[in-house]
Amino acid sequence: MTAPARTTARRERVPAAYVLEDGRIFRGQAYGAVGETFGEAVFNTGMTGYQETLTDPSYHRQIVAMTAPQIGNTGVNDEDPESSRIWVAGYVVRDPSRISSNWRATRSLDEELQAQGVVGISGIDTRALTRHLRERGAMRAGIFSGEALADDAAMLARVRQAPQMEGADLCGEVATGEVYVVPAIGEKRFTVAALDLGIKGMTPHRMAERGIEVHVLPANATAEDVYAVGENGPDGVFFSNGPGDPATADAQVAVLREVLGRRTPFFGICFGNQLLGRALGFGTYKLKYGHRGINQPVQDRTTGKVEVTAHNHGFAVDAPLDKVSETPFGRVEVSHVCLNDDVVEGLQCLDQPAFSVQYHPEAAAGPHDAAYLFDRFFALMEGQRA
Repeated sequence: MTAPARTTARRERVPAAYVLEDGRIFRGQAYGAVGETFGEAVFNTGMTGYQETLTDPSYHRQIVAMTAPQIGNTGVNDEDPESSRIWVAGYVVRDPSRISSNWRATRSLDEELQAQGVVGISGIDTRALTRHLRERGAMRAGIFSGEALADDAAMLARVRQAPQMEGADLCGEVATGEVYVVPAIGEKRFTVAALDLGIKGMTPHRMAERGIEVHVLPANATAEDVYAVGENGPDGVFFSNGPGDPATADAQVAVLREVLGRRTPFFGICFGNQLLGRALGFGTYKLKYGHRGINQPVQDRTTGKVEVTAHNHGFAVDAPLDKVSETPFGRVEVSHVCLNDDVVEGLQCLDQPAFSVQYHPEAAAGPHDAAYLFDRFFALMEGQRA
């Protein structure tokens, strides 16, 4: 039975301004908490899954604009969050839904943003904003509402004082502080040590579905911590998604080189893909405006299959697409590529049991075209055991 629709109470319209680093200003009304916030201006092209987006730790210190015109129509529930809190620095929507209508909804999105102190803005032309960011690139921004509103020059000066995303070391700010275990569902087949760099809740769940017991470790875990997992060490090692600049993650890269040196099966997602690239000797770079959404076409070059995939990354690996590369850990090839812009979306080690992808095969909001990658990780561990 469908639950009755919840009508969001209309607050008094509080004026708000969205100020970009290059001086462009969009004016609208406050949405969520009233005040001020700063972060990197990015956009997400997904039409569904806003609750997963808000609670994805990879969005830490980013102000996310949704390109879908109406947001909030399914409300908020307690089953879909990918972590314990909302991580976005701010939220930008065009037309907030006045009604939350879903059988699992317990409150409106506006109420949830207010409760967690997330400053947002509504009523702006998000199409114009998206076109602007596509032309000018991601940049620093700020949302100001209520008493935080000031003259344009003062708000712009505040935005330009905010830290840049390049050089930002953020994974430790979102990772768990303590080790926890996600048990296997059904018969336990393998044990995996997962480094939490901003892990989403669905990731260990996808592994647990395949009989994998996942030990989630803090971002600052050492190689000794990793190999203390399990009776005789882990059957596999996983590096998660996460926020910030991969060029800052020297400690995690050192751990990964130890994993490769021991030939332990490895799987990385998103930030984990970038760190595998660094461990192999490739560089990383910042994309102009990044990939964020659930409709990105990627080709698996190992099979020729094209997948529609979920993305959330502003950095990428600088590896050649047209040849097999020689690295300190053997031969490596680009296994997946984005069909929109030829960005590297996956790496495959040919002489090591290791691979990674830049996108999100665990995406709870879908699509699920790439769920087979967890089976590929399972097969790597199975092969190593044999």
